[in-house]
Amino acid sequence: MKEFFPHSAATREIVVRVSVSYLPEQSEPGKSRWFWAYHIRIENAGSMAVQLVSREWAISDGRGARHEVQGEGVVGEQPVIEPGAAFDYVSGCPLTTPTGHMEGRYHMVGADGSSFPVAIPRFPLVAPAVAG
Repeated sequence: MKEFFPHSAATREIVVRVSVSYLPEQSEPGKSRWFWAYHIRIENAGSMAVQLVSREWAISDGRGARHEVQGEGVVGEQPVIEPGAAFDYVSGCPLTTPTGHMEGRYHMVGADGSSFPVAIPRFPLVAPAVAG
């Protein structure tokens, strides 16, 4: 699992794992556009169901410019993750530089009504060098 999801963070008993892929077919370096897909798996190792209600992302490009994104749920859903279960989704991120990174947090609500943030690990966005 570590090989496929090299970046992970645990908060309470929720583990967030991330893998990232550069998408050359959607990138246009000549137009300062690079694109990555990231696959996230959220695992509930606890004894209580949790619902992901919102997300916050900090996206930084290779120049250090930081863009913050907030919104409800992920990929149009506010999934309930039962104990022992996981939720997977894939999304994407464009940048105007060939490098950058992302990190953030999810806001969860437990079956007991408690609300808590869950860390999304920082992961790099790096386009492979193009031989010229």
